[in-house]
Amino acid sequence: MTDRRMFPHGPPSPTPVRRWRPLLLLAAALVAGTAVLPPGIAAAAPLRSDSWESYGRGLGGGVTIVPGRSGLVEISGYDGADLPAGSSLRLTAPAGARVTGTPLADTARFQGSVTADGAAGTYTYVRDSGPGSWKDGGYPFALAVDTRAVPGTRLPGCDVELTDAGGTRRASGRCTVTVGMPVPMLTEPAGGTFVSGAARLAGTSYPGARVSVVDAAERKVCAGVARVDGTWACTPDTPLPAGANRLHASAAFNGVSAVGEDVDFTVTARTA
Repeated sequence: MTDRRMFPHGPPSPTPVRRWRPLLLLAAALVAGTAVLPPGIAAAAPLRSDSWESYGRGLGGGVTIVPGRSGLVEISGYDGADLPAGSSLRLTAPAGARVTGTPLADTARFQGSVTADGAAGTYTYVRDSGPGSWKDGGYPFALAVDTRAVPGTRLPGCDVELTDAGGTRRASGRCTVTVGMPVPMLTEPAGGTFVSGAARLAGTSYPGARVSVVDAAERKVCAGVARVDGTWACTPDTPLPAGANRLHASAAFNGVSAVGEDVDFTVTARTA
């Protein structure tokens, strides 16, 4: 099913400025203590010292994953009170991705689970708490990014929450999942071949990416743009020298980039 958060049909409608005036007046009244809330709306209670806001709220992590691939996002940053057995850390997958695993599962300390649809993953602490529980390093969640994800975008909705054994939230945060750039390929000339000159270089990359071909000394040989089908081609600005050559392609799109593998080939000497 297509996720409408990831593939929106258009930008949200702007909120008219005039709607903000009643909200501003209500906010001012609340601060002054004079506001009368409509029936059915209760005022928020003051924060208690044992509320979850008094615990660490620095949970988070980040990862860059190429479309159609998987990666690990490590969640860390909890600095609150030690939590006993039964406490759990839950990650909700962002739009355009799904949780595929909890690598720390089946250890003596943690049990892991993933929902059938990959919407979330959870670690549960199964041993009595000691000093530093949930503080002793990152907790990795495996995420798989949809093949339709656009490089350079950040997938929205990656949330994390730490709860105690009774289900009370003790900390929360967000993780950042950036869609990476697929590695470009230089397929012509093929590696290990002998070519008479090299008037054309070609390969594949993400559609719309700006592809540059550089030599072993990082000098640009030529550049082009990947077509809709992902193919690209360019002609060297100057003829490649006779003998051994080493080239690789780099690609950039939407603020992210990737470098392909070196391709070694030999240009045969030209005859008069």
